[in-house]
Amino acid sequence: MSKQILRAGTSIGANIEEAAGGISKADFKYKLSIAYKEGRETHYWLRLINRTNYIEDNMFFSLEKDCTEILKILYTILKNL
Repeated sequence: MSKQILRAGTSIGANIEEAAGGISKADFKYKLSIAYKEGRETHYWLRLINRTNYIEDNMFFSLEKDCTEILKILYTILKNL
């Protein structure tokens, strides 16, 4: 599970970076939408490892809060494009 979080979580930043270098508005939006989906996946894995007691609650709440904030930012950007 930790490998899944690492893969999905780092993919968010990689896709945001690709979006910044997009050659069109459509390309930018597409890459940001992938980043958003990877964020949703990361959020899923975080909840799963918390429910299986893989991490402590205080660590989960901190990571979950950060993930939720990133998702809100990405959603707002996508909604306004």
